[in-house]
Amino acid sequence: MFDSLSDKLQATFQKLARKGRLSESDVDAGLRDVRLALLEADVNYKVVKQFIAAVRERAVGADVAKSLSPAQQVIKIVHEELIKLLGEPAKLNLSGQPPHVIMLVGLQGSGKTTMAAKLALYLRKDGHKPLLVAADPYRPAAITQLEVLGKQLDIPVHAEDIRVKPADVALHALKRAEGGAYSVLILDTAGRLQIDDAMMDELAEIKRRVSPAEILLVADAMTGQEAVHVAEGFHARLGLSGLILTKVDGDARGGAALSIRSVTGVPIKFMGVGEKVDALEPFYPDRLASRILGMGDMLSLIERAEATFDQEQALKMEQKLRTATFNLEDFRDQLREIKKMGPLDQLLSMIPGMAQAARQLPSDLTEKQLKRVEAIINSMTPAERQDPRLLNGSRKRRIALGSGTSVQEVNQLLNQFREMQRMMKQLSGSGPHGRGLFSLFR
Repeated sequence: MFDSLSDKLQATFQKLARKGRLSESDVDAGLRDVRLALLEADVNYKVVKQFIAAVRERAVGADVAKSLSPAQQVIKIVHEELIKLLGEPAKLNLSGQPPHVIMLVGLQGSGKTTMAAKLALYLRKDGHKPLLVAADPYRPAAITQLEVLGKQLDIPVHAEDIRVKPADVALHALKRAEGGAYSVLILDTAGRLQIDDAMMDELAEIKRRVSPAEILLVADAMTGQEAVHVAEGFHARLGLSGLILTKVDGDARGGAALSIRSVTGVPIKFMGVGEKVDALEPFYPDRLASRILGMGDMLSLIERAEATFDQEQALKMEQKLRTATFNLEDFRDQLREIKKMGPLDQLLSMIPGMAQAARQLPSDLTEKQLKRVEAIINSMTPAERQDPRLLNGSRKRRIALGSGTSVQEVNQLLNQFREMQRMMKQLSGSGPHGRGLFSLFR
């Protein structure tokens, strides 16, 4: 989402870096570029004005003038002010006596139903026992969609006849939760194409009947500044406790994410970063600010790895690498685990310095490459996967034919695998630094 903004900001900082010592006019010229980049990214103009004023006040001060690397000092200031703009990290309010009611609200098409399932899965992983509540009797198949998602995740869904009023459905679900030892209720409420009195009155009635601990607006980040106006409207009528931004992995300009917290005063609590049911991340302002400035986000990458990789499996893999017994079968298994972590270009963008390189790759190149590599390995016999030295010319031709690739691609994979074996063997024998690579997954 922030690719264009990130590229422009990095280009501005590179120009400042070439200046060496920075004069006040150099800082002003750089901030003009930053201002334009933010406006082009659809950030609210009042937010941009306040942000630039705050950065300039600090950037023309004595700290920057005396710094050995003024450009880096300016980047540091921009990073800190971005974090302030995005607000403090905010957790769900699940204190007190359960069951806790979380009410999801938003316009039709913002992704509330899918988000309800994502949030339920996230909370179950955190030790809670969630109950999904289908409180949208108007949208065709809304109840069925939630029931299908609940079945896929093995999470119970409370649904009633579409003639039952949503406030009654919510109250019945609350009573069920109290009797069934569910710790969290997640209400999937009805939306409209736009804010109207009928919808708001209904949501206000649900709020009055079940007293939710959280009222979270699910806002589509792809809608730009309209998401900010929607948040203001819902907050004025319901008193929102938090925001969830969906489609943050899309190609919108990103201004809504940077504006919505500052304009509404409501904290962002989660971000939807993909279509899969586990593609939900808690919102960390410092991490998002680092991603925008091209500094990567290693903490989120490590957390994804820890959630994906099994500790016992990682220990076995470390041992195999130490003893040089890592084979193509292991390599294929590792690729499958990496694919579970998300799109490769998204993972690469979390590594400091790799964001720009990731964006230069065709969108489907890395995914296609992984599929081809897996097809080549799958076309080998178990003995060949265990010992690639068995692969002579005729075997390679058979593998290429079976995988729909060429002998050249088979050779390329084998060369890359041998090089990786060599590098990993060196890393595994390099003391604590080598071991640190595997400690990420424990």
